[in-house]
Amino acid sequence: MSSAGVNGEVGGEVGGIHRFVVFGDICGSGTLELAEKKHQRAAMYAAFDDAYSSVGVEPGTYHQEDRGDGILAALRPDVPPTLMVGRWIDTLYESLRTHNQGRTRPLRLRIGMNAGLVVQDRHGLVGRAVDLAARLCDSPPAKRIMNETPEIALLVVVSDWLFVNVVAEGGRYVEPDHYRSARIRSKETDEAAWFHVPRRPEPPLIGPDGELPPEGEGEPAAAGERPPVAAARTGVGPSRGDGPTPRPVGGSRTYHVGGDLLDVHGNTIHGGFTGIRKDSGSRTDSGSRTDSGSDSGSGSSSGSGSSSGSGSGAGESK
Repeated sequence: MSSAGVNGEVGGEVGGIHRFVVFGDICGSGTLELAEKKHQRAAMYAAFDDAYSSVGVEPGTYHQEDRGDGILAALRPDVPPTLMVGRWIDTLYESLRTHNQGRTRPLRLRIGMNAGLVVQDRHGLVGRAVDLAARLCDSPPAKRIMNETPEIALLVVVSDWLFVNVVAEGGRYVEPDHYRSARIRSKETDEAAWFHVPRRPEPPLIGPDGELPPEGEGEPAAAGERPPVAAARTGVGPSRGDGPTPRPVGGSRTYHVGGDLLDVHGNTIHGGFTGIRKDSGSRTDSGSRTDSGSDSGSGSSSGSGSSSGSGSGAGESK
């Protein structure tokens, strides 16, 4: 550990230094056998290392504490927070996706993010910014989202301050329109927080007014019944459940979708497809079709008469 104002005892005499704080936790680690627990722990550290490297944060330039099945980290004050809520999250997601391919017990993480005054002494990190990052990660809404949607590998929860001052400003790989707010009431915490699942237009369970449905009742409203969400700057189309209910139209239509690693759930197609073609003999109606792609894309197509696709990759500005 360096003692030159980065990883040594920092901020103790001046009341703290403003730093970006990350708190990560492995979901369901208490149910794992020791061998699998060690494997997931190693994979978590590798994913964090990949994410740090992607934003130019070198080993030894940040403070990181082991929390058994989690990680607490504080970045140098000169690390741009936009990188952390953008490229860092995107790389962490891609690392998890790569690691989880073909695994029966995928690594799933909850991430809490905050920024504020942090004091670092010989015992570690202290400050309200640290406390809130931990509360965000371990909040009841965050745990419930991950418990009730096991297909999600990464959930990010940011503080209201961080969303308003950093995320909402946008930037490369930053998706402010894909966040949803909900109130966190746990222990002494009563705060607004913002929830985000990478590659989804919105996190599950959280209603348009920030409410969560009663336990066991799933989504607060069907996708087609919700108020329209503002158009996202970097949308990826619908990606929850089976997509919207198809419109009742006469005749039949067939769509041919080309691409690799396609994942089909009901009316919705996920994956890096390269094109969608409707049979020339099929009926033409009021449905619309738009598609766009990139080297690494994700998209959706639904039986409602419309299909859309958009992509994002490491070489693309978001």
